[in-house]
Amino acid sequence: MNPNAIPKQPINQPINHPDHHSHETGAKAPTTAWLTLRQQVKLWGLEARMDMLSLLRTPGFVIPSLIFPVMFYLLFGVIFGNGAQSTYLLASYGCFGVMGPALFNFGVNVANERTQGWLAMKQIAPAPVSGYIFGKICSSLAFALIIIMLLFVIAATFGEVRLATHVWLGLAVVLMLGTVPFCLFGLWLGLTLSAKAAPATVNLIYLPMAFLGGLWMPIHVLPAVLQQFAWALPSYHFSQLAYQVVGVKATATSWPHLLAILGFSAVMIALATRAFRQTTSTRQ
Repeated sequence: MNPNAIPKQPINQPINHPDHHSHETGAKAPTTAWLTLRQQVKLWGLEARMDMLSLLRTPGFVIPSLIFPVMFYLLFGVIFGNGAQSTYLLASYGCFGVMGPALFNFGVNVANERTQGWLAMKQIAPAPVSGYIFGKICSSLAFALIIIMLLFVIAATFGEVRLATHVWLGLAVVLMLGTVPFCLFGLWLGLTLSAKAAPATVNLIYLPMAFLGGLWMPIHVLPAVLQQFAWALPSYHFSQLAYQVVGVKATATSWPHLLAILGFSAVMIALATRAFRQTTSTRQ
């Protein structure tokens, strides 16, 4: 074979690659351009399944997440409660219960995975990081649904709570949707805290936020200054939306609380996006 017949690649010619950065335009081709929509959906589903299996194999996450809201509701909503109080506390401890998996799954687990380098591997892998976040949101929602169902069964069976079907469904929907803002909050915490500081910090945020937001006792029994401070907490606005569903008109309208939750979510998205970009730039 004549070696001169073999076409030669110019030495200085860049190799075409889907992730090649253009130095002239500064543009970066999306890393998921080679994935079809069906493949991306399948990837997101796999991320959700893997994260759920990881949580189920962690007793330190599963047991507190499921036991604490159920135990508190049995104690205060069933044993020491009555019909009206049981309904009120069902909404309260429903909010308290779904907040926990969201904050700890993101706040603690993301911090651990970032410290161990797993998040960096996700960032450089030819797969969307959105799948990683989607998977954790799905697993948090799955735990939230389990907690909701446990509380509903206990309330209807032992707490003598009687609600119309649409009220049960409405409360479940509000609790499920209300989990997402706390997932975003936890994501920001996980991207900014170290693995050692995350568990204690999340606990120091979660428990006081639940107490001061009126999830453990009615907000009106707290001092006036704490009642005013509650308006700055997402847990307070979350609980007010749940109370509206079950017919406890703690406030005249739900619009201020809905807007507060949406505003809180927007702020958390901005903070988490900034923190994610900082971790990416630091790695580079």
